[in-house]
This record gives sequence, C-alpha cells and structure tokens, in this order.
Amino acid sequence: MYILSKIDAWAERHHPKWIDVLRILLGLILLYKGLYFISNTQAIVALLQNTEFELWAITIAHYVVAAHIMGGLLIAIGLLTRVAVLFQVPVLLGAIIFVNLPKGLLSFNSETELSVLVLFLLVFFLIEGSGPLSVDEFVKKHPEDK
Repeated sequence: MYILSKIDAWAERHHPKWIDVLRILLGLILLYKGLYFISNTQAIVALLQNTEFELWAITIAHYVVAAHIMGGLLIAIGLLTRVAVLFQVPVLLGAIIFVNLPKGLLSFNSETELSVLVLFLLVFFLIEGSGPLSVDEFVKKHPEDK
C-alpha cells in the first residue's frame, strides 16, 4: 500500500497539463452534444424509436440530455469528475450498442468511432480523476476554515 501511495503522489506532481486540457475539451463536447439534443429533440427520439427501447424513448432522451449537460459541465470544470463520468458511461454504451452498431461499424455518417473514443476517454478520466486544474483540486488545497 505504501508503494501505491508513492506512485499516486509522484503522478500528482508530474501530471501533464495537456490531460487537463483534454478533460476540459471532453466536457465541452458532451455539453455541446446535450445542448444539440435539446435544440433537436426529435432527432434523439427518432434515434431511440428505432431501437428496442421505443416505449422508453422519451425518458431515455431526457436522461441523455441531462447527463450530457450536467456531466459535461462538471467534467469541464473538474468538479465531481468521476461521478459525472459514471453517469455518462451508460449513455455512451447505449449509443454504441443500440444506436451506432446497428447502422454498421464503418458506415457513412456513423458516429461509432466518435462514441468509442469518448467512451475510452470517459474510462480514462474515471481512473485518472480531474487533475490539478480543477475545482476538486482547488477545494482540496483550500479547505474552508471552520
């Protein structure tokens, strides 16, 4: 256990800034996708109606929009990053399995590759956490005086 603590401390001291930039971009992309779904709700409902979850289409659409907007914002600012990622993973798994794969892996206008990339980044940040350029790190370094 002592070795793991040393590795974690070393990783925190040598955390590259580009990983924080990547986290912020991922959060902004998810936020954008959520706003896109709000402005184009019929598109997401139409996507879901062609799947096994036709009866649940409206409920799932609301969850996807809320997860993308709230989760994207939280991931971008680095607040509760791992929790936000956990809410995103089922959305991306559902997008890959039920929406993108039936269209074909490499078909024209398929977002399968993008969905897989975003899922990979979400798993990465689930493990990595938010990093030093985040609200979580700020709160950890500046505890409230009681």
